[in-house]
Amino acid sequence: MRRRKEVAVKRVFLIVLDSVGIGEMPDAAEYGDSGSNTLAAAAASPFFSMPNLKKLGLFNIEGVACKERESEPQGAVGRMREASKGKDTTIGHWEIAGVISPKPLPTFPDGFPRELIEAYEKATGHSVICNRPYSGTEVIRDYGQRHMETGDLIVYTSADSVFQVAAHEAVVPIGALYEYCQIARDLCRGPYGVGRVIARPFEGSFPDFKRTPRRHDYSLEPPAVTMLDQIQENGMEVLAVGKINDIFAGKGITEMVRTGSNAEGIERTLEYMDRDFEGLCFTNLVDYDMLYGHRNDVDGYARALTYFDEQMPKILQKLRKDDLLLITADHGCDPSTPSTDHSREHTPLILAGAMVVPGVNLGTRDSFADIAATILEFLGIPQKTQGKSFLKEVVR
Repeated sequence: MRRRKEVAVKRVFLIVLDSVGIGEMPDAAEYGDSGSNTLAAAAASPFFSMPNLKKLGLFNIEGVACKERESEPQGAVGRMREASKGKDTTIGHWEIAGVISPKPLPTFPDGFPRELIEAYEKATGHSVICNRPYSGTEVIRDYGQRHMETGDLIVYTSADSVFQVAAHEAVVPIGALYEYCQIARDLCRGPYGVGRVIARPFEGSFPDFKRTPRRHDYSLEPPAVTMLDQIQENGMEVLAVGKINDIFAGKGITEMVRTGSNAEGIERTLEYMDRDFEGLCFTNLVDYDMLYGHRNDVDGYARALTYFDEQMPKILQKLRKDDLLLITADHGCDPSTPSTDHSREHTPLILAGAMVVPGVNLGTRDSFADIAATILEFLGIPQKTQGKSFLKEVVR
């Protein structure tokens, strides 16, 4: 009796450490980010410890000088340069997925135009308060009580391309808030086409209002085909963990799970690692950005990175012989600078798995899109995205 030939089932695990940049890009000054280095800022904290990522080669990446290099790194590494214009989550993830954006998404440093706000008020039946760039925690402190008294919606933005709506869950039920955010997404097109509309629910009483974990993002659809589309079209799975589904407006996703923390995101990823599937598990860990970078909390950022490093043995142990693990980021958010906004930085790339050639250093790549090209080649899918594959350099 002839034995059936075993066919390798290839799985890719792509983890984005949201905002973990590794040093300013050449054009950082154009974005007001000269000197930004998120990883170095966190590494200066006494709470920073990443021995497992060090073994894989994190501190061997070109330009990373905040900690001692590994003499014999177990993984392959590279430094990623963003080719798109911008420094936000949406454009960063789109580029990771193979779409380079030649123009930044619109921002509104003076608040949204009156005609947009009037259209939004008419469509929702609620007046708007604030309408200016604001910190998410400060805006509910400063406008939360008025919102509770009037039912007016708190609309605000930031240096990013976002239209954010904050509402107390006792005043605006979460379902209604999501409906109002979908209305905003429908209105924010063309010149008002922000990358994301974000629902920002909160609870509590003045002055101790607190945001709840029921945030929800409404993103623009990517303007071109992504690796997610291609993987799905080829009959494979795209499993989205965290806010990945929101970032890509559900496009190219076969299954998704939202998470309330980095810890939960890691747990959901570990669960997917126990599952038989072929394709991509795409995870975003957002706490670095949301809880620590934007709040200039260096020690909190360091603790969060240390926690991820502590989970690395579990992740590596669950890799099968035909699996590929990639760890990267989408932009920077240096918690040590006066700015509370994202920073224009290079991002790290770390690869691990039984097929990865240890010690390979890819230097600096010209685009995040090289990740998409590499994953597609690994899965045997002809590439329609942008980017250049480095698969043959890192996989034996």
